[in-house]
Amino acid sequence: MPAVPVPPVGGQVPPVGGPLTPEYYSKSCPRAERIIAEVVQLKQMANPTTAAGVLRVFFHDCFVSGCDASVLIASNQFAKSEQAADINHSLPGDAFDAVVRAKLALELECPGVVSCADILALASRTLVTMTGGPRYDVPLGRKDSLSSSPTAPDVELPHANFTVDHLIQMFAAKGFTVQELVALSGAHTLGFSHCKEFADRLYNFRDRGGKPEAFDPSMNPSYARGLQAVCQDYLKDPTIAAFNDIMTPGKFDNMYFINLERGLGLLSTDEELWTDPRTKPLVHLYATNSTAFFDDFGRAMEKLSLFRVKTGADGEVRRRCDTYNHGPMPK
Repeated sequence: MPAVPVPPVGGQVPPVGGPLTPEYYSKSCPRAERIIAEVVQLKQMANPTTAAGVLRVFFHDCFVSGCDASVLIASNQFAKSEQAADINHSLPGDAFDAVVRAKLALELECPGVVSCADILALASRTLVTMTGGPRYDVPLGRKDSLSSSPTAPDVELPHANFTVDHLIQMFAAKGFTVQELVALSGAHTLGFSHCKEFADRLYNFRDRGGKPEAFDPSMNPSYARGLQAVCQDYLKDPTIAAFNDIMTPGKFDNMYFINLERGLGLLSTDEELWTDPRTKPLVHLYATNSTAFFDDFGRAMEKLSLFRVKTGADGEVRRRCDTYNHGPMPK
């Protein structure tokens, strides 16, 4: 399948086959954005973790083969998909359900017109705005993928124990700057992480010299002890989790960055953003200036939404988001 070449770091990613436009559905399905917004807003009100889940699914989709809804394809007895990758096992069902509901509503209004990739991009923007975050442009016209790799996500996506060096290299390889990396990390102002993602900071921690510590000393002591209590049975119950932002977990704001300065970062990758000299000034900027964070986050999300999108014959508009119209394209 043709793919857009990765641009220089910081460059804009051109779509395959021509530019996307916010007016793409103005004639073919003029109420598309309103329908998607109504569906996902209802879902968010019923399940307040939906916003974080949809954002995470959107990121996991775009960073693997581009924003093409490949992550929405379900595995079956004949073929595995991105959902079979280890890193995607914890993607929340609420997020997939939100997209499915929006797709069902759109199929009643204008069947076969709006792609699942565009639904996911618009749903993410709606939920960021609904929870207090910025509104940013979402150009439309993406097609849905014709393939979904079960092995690519574990290679292409950042893991909770990555160093800042590794993160910077991974983002740069996809054309994203250090500033865009830090701004996009601000999405951790919403949602939660399972204890296994940060347990190595809480139990049997050793410093670089091998000396045992009660917990990662970069953490606020009260915060660390509280997490130790919350996560004490995580090996028996892997569903135990903690909010990424302990202060305002359901609000999209700049508290994530303020928390990092206070030793309240949950994941080791979060904490490293505050200690690495390349990212620390940006963390401080966003902690003290929410407008700067919102502006940079919006620009980074718009750029991410255009990453290696498919248009024309390079994709399709799926009738159902979890399956191809005619089976996957042979590799």
